[in-house]
Amino acid sequence: MLKILTLATATAVALGSTAFAAPRVERVAFASHGEQIVGDLYLPEDLDLARPRPALVVTGAWMTVKEQMPARYARELAGRGFVALTFDFRGWGESGGARRQYEDPSAKVADIEAAVAYLAARPEISKDRIGGLGICASSGYMVTAAAKNAAIKSVALVAPWLHDAEVVEQTYGGKDGIARLEAVGDAAEAAYRRTDKQAFLPAASLTDERAIMFKVPYYTEAGRGMIPAWRNEADPAFWRGWLTFDAIQAARRLHQPLLMVHSETAAIPQGAQKFYARVTGPKQQLWLDNVTQFDFYDRGAPVKAASDAVAAHFRATLGSAGEAGQ
Repeated sequence: MLKILTLATATAVALGSTAFAAPRVERVAFASHGEQIVGDLYLPEDLDLARPRPALVVTGAWMTVKEQMPARYARELAGRGFVALTFDFRGWGESGGARRQYEDPSAKVADIEAAVAYLAARPEISKDRIGGLGICASSGYMVTAAAKNAAIKSVALVAPWLHDAEVVEQTYGGKDGIARLEAVGDAAEAAYRRTDKQAFLPAASLTDERAIMFKVPYYTEAGRGMIPAWRNEADPAFWRGWLTFDAIQAARRLHQPLLMVHSETAAIPQGAQKFYARVTGPKQQLWLDNVTQFDFYDRGAPVKAASDAVAAHFRATLGSAGEAGQ
């Protein structure tokens, strides 16, 4: 089912949402492939240990930390009754990992699985009612994890960046553009292997054309993505692994219920549409009109409209907080 809301309608939906109490946030740690992962567990105000409830792993855009868009959505969903876990992937933020600021799709998929296993062991969590919310690039990691891990019972994606070789070619300037980026990445990888030292570029900048994200909002704005917890650097050796990562291949293997929230004016909608068309399991989508990729990260109306839809999806597929669980 396809639903399209104008931004004005989304604003009305957000304004009509219930005002929720601020959740309690617990600092947590767990292991993934021998490294410590540091996370924040958002706990609803009315949490009752005698009644385990659904829980969600919430992950954000590439090169980000848990305090950015994952925190915003985790807080929204905890206010709606879900336990929500955000965490720093290996090599990012407060988590361990010798190689820093390196976007590694396979490692991030594995870290999502480790986060799900951690939630399943918590006494306040119903281990058979764990879902995953992926935002932007981590949508591809989330669906890849879900396609091979039945412990993830339901999936929601907000502003998903989902690509395969065809979409990569469309997005990064054709074969020549891809070759240039791979050459940059391969040179950085060769230097790292030779010296055991990483060479970083700015992750985002308004003035430095070497930046991975040049002239983009959010990351370059104080009070939005440019926060003290975020280190504005990236290891360019990631390019080949990122460009060859195929998130769309997971679509046919995804059997969990899926909700996708996106906009035609957000990033690569063609990739989201291609992925959605190939999903054969239960699925729903909500398209908001005139919402940019970065609006989905922290702007009030889009975030609340997306959060309302995501919460409704997880209530329908994982059950409500008041139901008994195991």
